[in-house]
Amino acid sequence: MKISIIIPVLNEEEAIAVLLPYLKQNSNSENISEIIVVDGGSDDTTVAIAKAENVLLISSEKGRAKQMNASAKQATGDILYFLHADSFPPKGFDQFILDEVTKGNPAGCFQMRFDHNHWWLRLASWLTKFSWRACRGGDQSQFITRSLFDEIGGYDESYIIYEDNILINELYKRKQFVVIPQWLTTSARRYEDKGIWRLQYHFWTIYVKKWFGASADDIYRYYLRNIKT
Repeated sequence: MKISIIIPVLNEEEAIAVLLPYLKQNSNSENISEIIVVDGGSDDTTVAIAKAENVLLISSEKGRAKQMNASAKQATGDILYFLHADSFPPKGFDQFILDEVTKGNPAGCFQMRFDHNHWWLRLASWLTKFSWRACRGGDQSQFITRSLFDEIGGYDESYIIYEDNILINELYKRKQFVVIPQWLTTSARRYEDKGIWRLQYHFWTIYVKKWFGASADDIYRYYLRNIKT
C-alpha cells in the first residue's frame, strides 16, 4: 500500500514553502506514491514553490471540495491523505496511517494541537484525543482508503466550506473512523487574525446551524458575512 498526499492551496506561499520539505523529511519515500498540490488559482508564488519542490501540481476550480476531488482522480495511491497547507503531521505519519489501515481502519485523523498557548486553544487541542464526533475537523487532516472514498462519492462539492465535516459525518455514520494517538500541529493564524472567541463563536454557530438542517448555501452565506470579511 502507498499513500497519496493531497494538499489544496490558494495563496499559501509561506505555508507550502515550509510544509513540502517537512513532509519529505518526516516520511519514508517508499510509502508515498506522490505529493499532490492542487491549486485553486493562486496569484502569489505558491505555484512556483510547488514546482521547485518537484511535487505533482494540479490546477482546479477554486473550492477545497472541488480541488480535493480533482486531485483524488489523479492520485495513484491506495490511501488518500488530505492535509491543509498549514498543518504538520507527526514524524513518521505515513507509517502510522499504514498501520491503521492494515489493522482494518480505513479512515481517520490525528490528534491536533495549535501552535498557540491560549488556554482555550490548548483545551480544544486536548479534546481532539477523544473519539467524539464534536471533536473532529478538517485541520486534523484526513486519511481514507481510495476504495472507501470512491464508495462515498468523495467530497460534496455543494459545500464551499464545511466539506471536511460532511465527509467525516458519513464516516462516523459508518463507524469507520479512528483517531491516531499522535499529534499533528496546525496554525492558529485564523484565530489570531479574527480573535479567538469571535472566531470560535462563529464556528460553533455554523456547527449548530448544520445540526438543525441548514443548507450548504446557508452555511456559506453565514461564513461570508461573519468569517470571510
